[in-house]
Amino acid sequence: MKIKGTKQKLAYLFAIGISVFLLFFFVTCVWIGYDAKKICQEAKWEYKKTDCVEALIDTLDDENQGYRTRNHAIWALGQFGDSRALPVLEKYYTGDIPDREPLDDVISQYELKKAINLANGGLNISSWVWRY
Repeated sequence: MKIKGTKQKLAYLFAIGISVFLLFFFVTCVWIGYDAKKICQEAKWEYKKTDCVEALIDTLDDENQGYRTRNHAIWALGQFGDSRALPVLEKYYTGDIPDREPLDDVISQYELKKAINLANGGLNISSWVWRY
C-alpha cells in the first residue's frame, strides 16, 4: 500500500515538472518571437520596407548602424530562417569564430554561423510557436 502511494506521488511530481517545463518553454518561445518581430518592425520603419527580411538585410548592410544593431539583425534573420538572407549572411561570415566576441565591436561570427544554419533550414524548435 505504501509503495502505491509513493508511485502516485512521484507521478504527480513528474506531471508537475513536465507542466512547469512546458510553461517555461512556451513563454521563452513567445519572448523570442516578440523580440524578433520587434527588431523586424524597427528595421521596416527605418528602411521604409514592408518585408522583414529585406529590412533586416538593409540593417546588416548599413555601415552607419552600430555593431550591436547589426548583430541583432543577424539574430533576427536567423530566427526568421528565410533563405533569401543567405547571400548577405555568407558575405559577412569568415568562419573564424573567436572565444569571445563583444557585440558592440564586431559583427559576430558566432551569430552569423547560427543564422546561416537556420536560413539553410536548420532546426529552430521555438519558431513554430510564433512564426506562423
